[in-house]
Amino acid sequence: MSDNCCQNKACELSKLKKQQAKVLWAVLFINLVMFVVEFGAGIRADSLSLTGDSLDMLGDALVYISSLYVINRGNKAQAGAAFLKGMIMFLFAIAVFARASYLVFAGAVPEAHTIGIVGVIALAANLLCLLLLTRHRKDNLNMSSVWLCSRNDIIANVSVLAAAGLVFLTHSFLPDLAVGLLLTVVFAKSAGTVLSRSWKEMQQA
Repeated sequence: MSDNCCQNKACELSKLKKQQAKVLWAVLFINLVMFVVEFGAGIRADSLSLTGDSLDMLGDALVYISSLYVINRGNKAQAGAAFLKGMIMFLFAIAVFARASYLVFAGAVPEAHTIGIVGVIALAANLLCLLLLTRHRKDNLNMSSVWLCSRNDIIANVSVLAAAGLVFLTHSFLPDLAVGLLLTVVFAKSAGTVLSRSWKEMQQA
């Protein structure tokens, strides 16, 4: 009976990992497509909020790749992947801040309608990703950190849409700049959370 119990648990674990992999492949594809769309639109529209959000999409894609790599590995490997995710978030925070510094001196007013249209598409894509990941958010540290990344994307998308509206009303680059800097804070805070948790996991593994 004990052997049957162990076999059943092994089967359940294998099934769970296959389900996680399918979800990760789906959200990876969505994020890669949206990175290309948002980055191109952000550069064309001189929008810090769009380029910042596109880098977040790219970072998430890299996160999903690392999550797929460790999905069948032990807790130490998963903690290491989560630590890498935290480092990626932190690097993107620096990148967005650097872009913000450049736009302060450039002073170009971004195209509000482009930010709005692409922002709505990005929000829809990220809501789909969050929906797919929510079921697995408590499975382990790996899936928990992935879900956290997706949740941050929703916050970023809503901020981008707010920037689009304010740029349209004020004809100023300042709302877009403010949202870009807000994304920097979100990236940095999330990076700190993931790095702290993953470091503790690596010490215990």
